[in-house]
Amino acid sequence: MRGWAGEHRFAPCLLLLFFVLTVRTPAQFLLKVAPGEGVTLMPSDMAILEADSERKDLPCSVTPRKADLGFDLRFHSGYEVTIPMTELAGSGEVLTVLFRVYPEEDKGRAAYFVQHIQVPPLSDEIKGDALLGGGIDIGEGKYHVDWLMRDRMERLCSSSWDIDAALAPKDKPIPLFLGPREIAQSLPEPFVNDSANRPGDLEQGLNVKLLVNFAPQNLVSPALRRSDTDALVTILKAIERDPHVGHISLVAFNIEESRVVYRQDSGQQIDFPSLGKALETMKLGTVNLVRLQQKHSDTDFLASLIEKEVGETAHPDAVIFAGPKAMLDADVPQGDLRRIGDIECPVFYMNYNLNPQAVPWKDSISHAIKAFKGTEYTISRPRDLWFSTTEMLNRIVRSKRDRALARAAAGGSE
Repeated sequence: MRGWAGEHRFAPCLLLLFFVLTVRTPAQFLLKVAPGEGVTLMPSDMAILEADSERKDLPCSVTPRKADLGFDLRFHSGYEVTIPMTELAGSGEVLTVLFRVYPEEDKGRAAYFVQHIQVPPLSDEIKGDALLGGGIDIGEGKYHVDWLMRDRMERLCSSSWDIDAALAPKDKPIPLFLGPREIAQSLPEPFVNDSANRPGDLEQGLNVKLLVNFAPQNLVSPALRRSDTDALVTILKAIERDPHVGHISLVAFNIEESRVVYRQDSGQQIDFPSLGKALETMKLGTVNLVRLQQKHSDTDFLASLIEKEVGETAHPDAVIFAGPKAMLDADVPQGDLRRIGDIECPVFYMNYNLNPQAVPWKDSISHAIKAFKGTEYTISRPRDLWFSTTEMLNRIVRSKRDRALARAAAGGSE
């Protein structure tokens, strides 16, 4: 599992200081999460967890992390543990980490996690500390953690702490992806079909088209970072979960490669595993010699994409662009876009920009949607995502209603 601080630096790992060594460690496993489920632990382990006190038979230092709200609209908490390397010296130690998390004063809702870590052979003269980390995902609420670690000699290190996961007062309306007092295993990757059931009438709901530029926030990055994909996938899920939305079509593209990476026709849900698999085919940072010989090939690609996807005959209730800033050498000429003509549906751009002060100017997609009187939102924090999604979908509902009234009035006047 992982914690949350930009990148996933709390993914279960063993960091050996004073020299470089790669260690492959298994993830934490969730043993129990629902009330009423049984879990079998060693009596000695359960006794340590119930004691709610610190043990230092195995010298270690545990540092809890406060709960932070991630761009995936889940609170992330975790811990770091340091152990002297001399305590792990030998032919290969095995450490077992076990901890439980439960809502304050409600042990019946406890979730148990376990991890077994194989330490590589280490010299007796080794110096420095080993760093071990883990994490949990939680909904809003107060929680208690009982934690222990033991080695093959049954030496123990134990600790306990409290977690307070609370939204700021101005963020209270944000619908999180985990409910209050809910405990979950961190998602190993964001491309999972975990959207909640929508209570609205899907057949009569909005039909929206999403055009998402899957590109790194850092323009010179050779790959998509996990924080980038988390933010872009959460934008998709926030729209998909809204009760106003009935059908979604998706076009995932990358301007650097000048290609559509994935396409999904209109449906009630997005196939996130298929989207994730398609994105694995991207090879950012490579040079395409054919495109290199074509001046402004990326601008031509964007123009062609807009002409095909926005200018199609059968319009949805809205067209929504999303992605980080696309700073191209040349913008799509407004004259080329105006040739598409007036379109009935509104156009929006959800610009994912973690540092708008550093890049305050408009990008090429922003310039392009001006031709359609489009509306742009800047997404820098989770609250921006909630605010922009809510306002945007309310505007789409009003636009659809107004068009229906206009058509009814025109029909009645004939």
